[in-house]
Amino acid sequence: MQEDEVLKIAIAETSMIVRTGLALVLKRIQGLKILPIEVGSDESLQECIRFHKPAILIVNPSFSGFFDIRRFREVSQNGGVKCIALMCSVADQGVLKNYDASLTIYDDAEIIKEKLNRLLNVPEEEEELAGQEILSSREKEIITCVVKGMTNKEIADALYLSAHTVITHRRNIARKLQIHSPAGLTIYAIVNKLVELQDIKGYL
Repeated sequence: MQEDEVLKIAIAETSMIVRTGLALVLKRIQGLKILPIEVGSDESLQECIRFHKPAILIVNPSFSGFFDIRRFREVSQNGGVKCIALMCSVADQGVLKNYDASLTIYDDAEIIKEKLNRLLNVPEEEEELAGQEILSSREKEIITCVVKGMTNKEIADALYLSAHTVITHRRNIARKLQIHSPAGLTIYAIVNKLVELQDIKGYL
């Protein structure tokens, strides 16, 4: 994708809460200019595909009762659209085989961005540059907690997150910084003034 190119993504989901929430997350993804288009009905989806020509369709496999992905690909006037299954509940893995990718409602912005980049075939060098982006405030908080010797569960409790989300953030931090040990994060945190030496001396 070109740097200033707008990525149109249609979100086909009957739940307004899920649909609008995902649209907000997509708008906040750094490094991609995303225009989310919310779709709440089968008729709206057809109009969206015809008039907006989105590059990506994120759709709940149970959209309008059952979303026939194969039929959609056959009749779609926008044959190049990539289709991502939006998993809000457990689904038969056989259903997913006809999709280009899948998301769950538990995926955070970083995971969604990685999946979108993979789907759009973003060259590796671009992915590496994206990985060097500035840490989010939440990631900085997690680094501070790690440096203080807190476990994933303690971090989750302190920041009101799930342990799964903490693990995901830690994975993203390691990818961005290419630092894979608490000792390395401690040095990074001190050098970048995320913590003061006196704040962690009891943990060293």
